[in-house]
Amino acid sequence: MNRNVLISGASIAGPALAYWLGRHGFNPTVVELAPALRGGGQAVDFRGDTHLTVLERMGLLPELRAMQTGGSPMTFVDEGGRTLLHLPAEFAGGAIEVLRGDLAQLLYERGLDHTEYLFGDSITGLTETSSGVRVDFRHAASREFDLVIGADGLHSNVRRLAFGPEEDYVSHLGYYAATWQLANERGWGRGSVGHNAPGRLASVGADHRDPARAGAFFVFAAPALSYDRHDPEQQKRLIADAFSGLGWEVPRLLDSLRRAPELYFDSISRADVGTWSRGRVCLVGDAACGATIGGMGTGTAMVAAYVLAGELARAGGDHRAAFARYEDRLRKYAKGCQTGGDRTGKFLAPGTATGLRFRNGLLSKPVFLNWMLRLGEKVSSDVALPDYAAEPREPRRRTGAAR
Repeated sequence: MNRNVLISGASIAGPALAYWLGRHGFNPTVVELAPALRGGGQAVDFRGDTHLTVLERMGLLPELRAMQTGGSPMTFVDEGGRTLLHLPAEFAGGAIEVLRGDLAQLLYERGLDHTEYLFGDSITGLTETSSGVRVDFRHAASREFDLVIGADGLHSNVRRLAFGPEEDYVSHLGYYAATWQLANERGWGRGSVGHNAPGRLASVGADHRDPARAGAFFVFAAPALSYDRHDPEQQKRLIADAFSGLGWEVPRLLDSLRRAPELYFDSISRADVGTWSRGRVCLVGDAACGATIGGMGTGTAMVAAYVLAGELARAGGDHRAAFARYEDRLRKYAKGCQTGGDRTGKFLAPGTATGLRFRNGLLSKPVFLNWMLRLGEKVSSDVALPDYAAEPREPRRRTGAAR
């Protein structure tokens, strides 16, 4: 009955899907390249009735409200530190904003009783058989699963193996983004303070949990760059070159970058997959229809996990029917949310001085700002959610959780 399901990726979509599959009586296994759950990370938000309904049905709302950051106001300043534009916390933070690492930990704990986790490993091969999918791992012995789900993000390994090379599905949107941690020696407060030059944004704000720490967030316009995604020193050089000569706090922030032990660096891109499933393999979250920043990816991933698990349960494990209904229900919704990511780079770092003045002037008007907030809530709620009436199972501890 297609009950044994392998999920690639333990960020948000993967653990959320494992939770719901377990509630419906499936046996999920999650494989994750990292040696453990990734902590920290940027804040992620939920907004609108659809997001909140899924969180309520998972029973997560009280805990998420207890750990929420309170939102992240954004202030844009000139080179001398004078405010040009201030955006309130709800603009970026939605109804609930939490740290990505906190959300991932909560999802992991909620589904642990019925989920096997394989950390520090990855899929190297997928071969569909008459009864399932033979999966080869980098370290673990090969195994056969009934279904395989790619919940492994924009640069999905499952999508590459089952659908084709990344360049066939991922489009560069003209910008790159970077984040890293540093000591909060300047006493940065809640939210972020940023300085723009055409095509560039350098910003910094206090860590939500530890005010002695701060986080830098840089965005810059560039065509598709050739670099090693696993070479942080090369990435640091690209960032330093892109922001060379910029004033304000940029030289000090670049100096902290040189010493930063960890760096997130990636293009702002969009994934477009013509069909989200192929045989017994299906994609969920950013792997299917994601955007690096600004595409409501976290909320969409949570909704998609709920619907995919529910449709598999409703179809009695018939993956063909379930995958088709899952995509039919969510494709238009996910694409609508995703389009916000197309504008993120241009919003954060307009390419011209005229564009910067236009953005600052327009968003300084309360009427326009409120319209944008209402539009975000409308887009994030533009889908009808079935009630799959999942009944909790008796908890049973899966083995082989960590390696």
